[in-house]
This record gives sequence, structure tokens and C-alpha cells, in this order.
Amino acid sequence: MARAVDRLALGETFTFDQLVRAVQRSRQRGLRIVELADLGDHDGLCAVWLMKENEDLILHAHSDSALHRQQFVLHELAHMMLGHDFEDDPEEPDFLLPDIPPQTRRRLLRRQDLDTPEEILAETLADNLAAAIRGSTMHSSRYLEIFG
Repeated sequence: MARAVDRLALGETFTFDQLVRAVQRSRQRGLRIVELADLGDHDGLCAVWLMKENEDLILHAHSDSALHRQQFVLHELAHMMLGHDFEDDPEEPDFLLPDIPPQTRRRLLRRQDLDTPEEILAETLADNLAAAIRGSTMHSSRYLEIFG
């Protein structure tokens, strides 16, 4: 995990926007983050990372909490940083979901099991990223100077 963060050369504290820009630079492709109001309403899916031809796309569910929404996105960024591209098995039949690209189909189906090592690692890294972002906010404010 530490190597994944170190490769971005962000330092100990950084903002959410700095992290997004660093991931874009690292992956050498665009990154769009889009909220879908009805995502997760029926299936419990909070966010998903889709790899398009020239860009990455993170779709996330609505939440009234900005921190909760940020955590959705941080989890998907963690998958990118950790290289969890989930290569598709060429032997896997595609008759069940023929309109969804194989790579995307595989990622969505794997997300049903939240206890996989990849999901646990991504959530742990997302938590660490959130802590660093909070640390950056505290560092750039006068909070520590005033409240010690």
C-alpha cells in the first residue's frame, strides 16, 4: 500500500483534488467522477470504476455526507493505485451480459464479495487516503495553531 501512495509523490498530506490529479498523471489518462442519484438504490453498489478507451470513469451513489461520497471515490481510486484491473478470463462466457464489456462485467461481478483481499486492501488504502486528506486540511488551517 505504501508503495502505491509513494509512486504518486504527494507527500504525507494532500487534498482530494491533488490526489485525483496525481492518479491521472500516474495512469496517463483522464479521470471523470460522476454522481448517479439512483446508483445503489436497489443493489447496494456505492461506486464503480469503469475503464473506458481513453479515460477512467468513477460512478458513485448520492450521499448527503460529503465525506461519505468522498470515501466511495477514494475506494475506487485505491483500486486504480493498487493495479486492481481485474483482467478478464478469456474462457468466461459472455451470453449473460453481452452489452457490458468483459472487463467491466468481471469487475462488477467481483464486487458482490466484499471480503476478497482486493476489496479489503482497497478499503484500507481508502481509509488511509481519507486520513491524509483530513491531515492536510488540519495542516492548512489554523486549527492546530489555535487548539494545539
